[in-house]
Amino acid sequence: MLGRSERESGAHARLAAQIAKWHGADGLPAGTGADDLLDLGSTSSTLATVASIDDLAAVMHIGHPAQPSHDLERALLAASPSLVVTAAVAVPAQWVWVGRPGQATGSVVVDEAGMRDCRHVLRTLGANPRLVPSRTALDERIALSGRDGTLVVERSEIPAGWAEIPGSEQLSAGAPIWYGLVEARRPAPVVEGEAQVWFAFGPRDDHRGSLQQTLSVIAESGIDMQHLRSHRSLAGPHIFFSSFSCPDAAVLSSLVSELAARDVAHRVLAVLPGRDFLPGPDALVPQWAPEHVGS
Repeated sequence: MLGRSERESGAHARLAAQIAKWHGADGLPAGTGADDLLDLGSTSSTLATVASIDDLAAVMHIGHPAQPSHDLERALLAASPSLVVTAAVAVPAQWVWVGRPGQATGSVVVDEAGMRDCRHVLRTLGANPRLVPSRTALDERIALSGRDGTLVVERSEIPAGWAEIPGSEQLSAGAPIWYGLVEARRPAPVVEGEAQVWFAFGPRDDHRGSLQQTLSVIAESGIDMQHLRSHRSLAGPHIFFSSFSCPDAAVLSSLVSELAARDVAHRVLAVLPGRDFLPGPDALVPQWAPEHVGS
């Protein structure tokens, strides 16, 4: 069985399951996809349910395999240790901007998933977003939009009599949206060959140099870290979230053993088979401080 959180786009999650051929996807009925996956509630409820029910997995937005969503990293680490992301797939965006012909001049009603994926484009287009929960029914969104309002919805959800408005094509012209399959697996899956690993760790003591010591262990294993983010912990020292490409299962097993021997708390949050997950994460051109030129 497959589920999703109530904050996720049902159409995109269903498309991800079908493209990746995740278990249970072949039995999904034809239709818009909005209600084909089980609605498992909030993110925390979704993870708790997957951890407690056999043969249930969740399709969740992951950010990018090499640069995970921080919200998902935190939610996974706060949930059952049995949970792990086991696969990832890129899905072409299905978002469209629609309105009633000749009357589309007002604010745009958009849900949480649509805002997450389209906010930069909507701002560029000068739109005035009105955010609603993703569970809001289509007829409620139409009523909220008023006589001259517009909607951002999945292509399969365009209301009868509505049409795409200028700029709509830009919502689906960018990078695809990455989804992952979250399952209860203990121990974490072992993948033969290269895989992208999400790895959380907490040095035993939160003192100057503690992070450097742990990073040295990771570097000595031959792993080139691609992502590192810190977060405060109520249990003591800082938590660190990382993502890296791991050449094989033996390297990851050796790293885990070495950290355990040093009493470094750790957990594997994702093991995603493959390499070069293209397109890569969003990139920017940094504007560094100018060099100081001596007189």
